Amino acid sequence: MNWFKHSLKILILMMAVTLMAGAHPYAAPGVTSLTNPKVKYRLTDQHTVVLKRRNVTAVIVDNSAISTKELPGHRAGYNGLASLKYAGQKDNLFVPPIAGLNFEHIHDGVSVLKEKFEPRKFPMHIRIISDDTVELYQAPTPNWKLESCGRYQILDDGTIEYTFECIPRADLFKNGYIGLFWASYMQAPEDRRIRFYGKSKTHLDQPEKLIAARTPSHGVDSTHPPENAVFFPKLSAGFPLTLVNHPSGYVYSQPWYYGISGDYSYTQIFRNRDQIWFAQSPTGGGPKNPAWDFQWFIPDYKVGEAYGFIMRAHYAPWSDHKTLQNSVQKHLSALVKK
Repeated sequence: MNWFKHSLKILILMMAVTLMAGAHPYAAPGVTSLTNPKVKYRLTDQHTVVLKRRNVTAVIVDNSAISTKELPGHRAGYNGLASLKYAGQKDNLFVPPIAGLNFEHIHDGVSVLKEKFEPRKFPMHIRIISDDTVELYQAPTPNWKLESCGRYQILDDGTIEYTFECIPRADLFKNGYIGLFWASYMQAPEDRRIRFYGKSKTHLDQPEKLIAARTPSHGVDSTHPPENAVFFPKLSAGFPLTLVNHPSGYVYSQPWYYGISGDYSYTQIFRNRDQIWFAQSPTGGGPKNPAWDFQWFIPDYKVGEAYGFIMRAHYAPWSDHKTLQNSVQKHLSALVKK
């Protein structure tokens, strides 16, 4: 069975299950203050919040330009994980003026309307939930009218759990789906590759293997769909977001990938059900700074309904693949239950 027929079969099965259940497969988990009125929060006039657990310190930033001791010269627009450090580490994992888990694009595969980086350009507001949890709320954006909330929670081991929820407030997406994109701009790792379990699209009948993928240049072979992908976005000719519309020759078979930066590994872990696509660029954050990214598509959306996903970003000293895999498995098991 070739890749297309395999995916089509799964798509039909998933659609049937969804229709019987009466719920969208990407319905919001109801975790953030956007969708759950029981969530209590307080506002702040600060543009950053520090989260610390065990050996990991994370700085969450809205999309304001600021310059502090923790974030000197942080640029406007970049949001999310502005800094991630392990105990004793001097250098930020991410390119200092920018960020990781940065909400970057909203699109429909046809155009990006008036602003390619809409989430960067319009205000985000910090909502403090607790000492270990903070949210970035963005009112419906002027162009796409997408309202959103991203929750960053630091877990016991220092892993960041990121929950994103959104509500389209207008029917503006011409191809019938919402396309969203996140970037993590890595600070000059010697090895720019990402590693994941997967297969070649031309050999789907072969066993999975650990793939070390490095795209040859920005926007070439840049995105890796899941092996069991149930949706393939329609993209217009000349669509300007090259990391979105240039799939590689691989599919991934397990929903996690990692890169190595110095003595540490940075791993992004997802739920199978969310159908996240991996993405990467060797120079997305500058000539020596790769972008280790991901994107998400919401097909068959309805105005006023809420959608969302949950993932985790795991940062730890690097020793070997087996040790990391054991740690990742615990998070994969936990995410299945959410």
